[in-house]
Amino acid sequence: MQAIDMNSEEFQEELKKTEKFVNKVYESKGWVPNPNEDVNEGVTMGLARNKLIYGKRFCPCFMVIGETKEEQKEADNRICPCKPAIEKEIPEDGVCHCGIFCTPEFAEAQKKTEVIEEVTDTHSRGLTQDEAEILLMKDQLDGDELESLIEARKLGMVNFTLIDVREKMEYDQAHIVGTDALVPTSNFYGGIEAFNDKQSENIIVYCLSGSRSYQVQQAMGTLGFKKVCNLAHGIGSFRGETQSV
Repeated sequence: MQAIDMNSEEFQEELKKTEKFVNKVYESKGWVPNPNEDVNEGVTMGLARNKLIYGKRFCPCFMVIGETKEEQKEADNRICPCKPAIEKEIPEDGVCHCGIFCTPEFAEAQKKTEVIEEVTDTHSRGLTQDEAEILLMKDQLDGDELESLIEARKLGMVNFTLIDVREKMEYDQAHIVGTDALVPTSNFYGGIEAFNDKQSENIIVYCLSGSRSYQVQQAMGTLGFKKVCNLAHGIGSFRGETQSV
């Protein structure tokens, strides 16, 4: 494998060419850069590296298969911008696998998500209603995000039902302030029937570590519940207010 010196004149020249190539792709496809500049920089450097090694800008997020050019062509290695990104990833997800090419809509949503992450991590301020609604669309929440959502619910910005799926002994020992119901996994299918009228409403479930609540989240999906979030690492990751019985 050819060693590449990133500080060499050869690499720096190829990097400039690759940056121009990436900008032309943005212009021709109507795509935009990822709001995370580290992603764009890393992928661009990877493309330049592959160009020097293989003579083609193979996608740096995948292994290049084949020793010879013929073998590499036969293996159908991804060449940027790759076919899967053009035909499937960007139309369906708004972003390519490597993250360097995005639709304007994805990039704008990503910017909002990054702001929300900073706000919830630092608690520098409360969420806006728009931010709280976006956060409720997530599949998995961390403790800081749930704490921010509980604060937003107190202010009337959003509404959701917070369900503890542990056993009563665990609930009595400590549960999150703002929990609306206890539905133990030992009696899940019987207990969840009481919430059938909320199948189209926002529900957040939690347990000790996030494992049982994840299973409950998946089960609720099969039962017709459409907006269920899981506290990914359970009450152990929650730094907000808890109480015991």
